[in-house]
Amino acid sequence: MLLGTWNLENLYRPGSPYGPKDKSAYEAKLAALASVIGALDPTLLGVQEVGDPGALEDLAELLGVNWRVALSAHPDGRGIRVGFLARTELTVVSDTAALPARLDPVQTDDSGGTATGAGRGFLAVTVQAPAGPLTAAVAHLKSKLLTYPGDRFYPHDEGERARYGAYALFRRAAEAAALRALADELLAGQGRSRDVAVLGDLNDEVQAATTQILLGPPGSELGSTGYDHADKGDAVRLWDTAPRIPAEQRYSRVDSGRHELIDHILLSHHLVHRLTEAGTGLPGTTAPPSLPSVGEDPAERRGAPGSDHAPVWARFGD
Repeated sequence: MLLGTWNLENLYRPGSPYGPKDKSAYEAKLAALASVIGALDPTLLGVQEVGDPGALEDLAELLGVNWRVALSAHPDGRGIRVGFLARTELTVVSDTAALPARLDPVQTDDSGGTATGAGRGFLAVTVQAPAGPLTAAVAHLKSKLLTYPGDRFYPHDEGERARYGAYALFRRAAEAAALRALADELLAGQGRSRDVAVLGDLNDEVQAATTQILLGPPGSELGSTGYDHADKGDAVRLWDTAPRIPAEQRYSRVDSGRHELIDHILLSHHLVHRLTEAGTGLPGTTAPPSLPSVGEDPAERRGAPGSDHAPVWARFGD
């Protein structure tokens, strides 16, 4: 079984202000995405930045027969949302943008605006995998890309940059707490016996506080001395597959020339102990994925084929 996650980068049909400008560019993007997914051959693939539900259906049709689609009903202001592609039947078990109880709305701008829920919904599905039922949640947390009043990508001064950086971090942290709450529901204290995965574009790296929120009790990470020693935390922990990705491939995006792993696959105790390998790009390749370096203005890549992210994947034994 192979499980993956991939940010498809502004998957819209032509005509949207964010997607390809014409049919030719759209078809080139779909072909580039389908080529990678076909080579990846996942049992289940979590996807992000689906701006047009019809575009994901077009991609599934291009992939061939027997591909199923599930999409969140909670898009952001640009219409982008998370979803799944699978080779087997999908059963939706949760689709929510709610923040956890007792977490107050968080400030989002200088005017005092607040967010009362996640910017993009979290979708969870169950599929029948070779080793039994697999439940997976997909997410796309608040971007590190900062936007300012008037749809600006550049601040008036460094004070404004600092404040809006804090607002973005507030939102991403709240969303991480909400995603962890969903993970708790899916695990239900049965992580030693349930196959559960949480995956997606977390918009931060392994050691970031927002990513660490999702793991649960510390002290048993892959590669640590505690990994092979059972304890009561195993029932509720999640393990990031990042340490199993070869060091030279351990990135999924290039931001202003800096390689960063911001797309993650997190696994329950029962599932992580069947993990055989993990990577970015395509299995069987030793070279790191070739990615464009992105900057502060996302419009610069409007209509570009493929994606500015590499897929992240994990393979499991039965």
